[in-house]
Amino acid sequence: MNLTRELAVQWARRGIRVNALCPGWFHTEMTQEMFDDESAMRWIRRNTPMGRPGELEELDGALLFLASDASTYVTGAVLLVDGGWTAR
Repeated sequence: MNLTRELAVQWARRGIRVNALCPGWFHTEMTQEMFDDESAMRWIRRNTPMGRPGELEELDGALLFLASDASTYVTGAVLLVDGGWTAR
């Protein structure tokens, strides 16, 4: 997060925006082992305020926002897509 902020400050005057997308638990190759383990899934459901892992398509809106003209005045932002994980 701090690297995102620092790079955003350094590159802003050159017209380059630097933001971070911080996903919570999503089923990917990296998390396959955890998703295959029922006790790990119970832990994710119990500890994520929304009570479930994310679906990959739930990242689409956040990614589109950061890549679009809707975010032309956004830099140094950390966008959490984590089902409330960091809010608890």
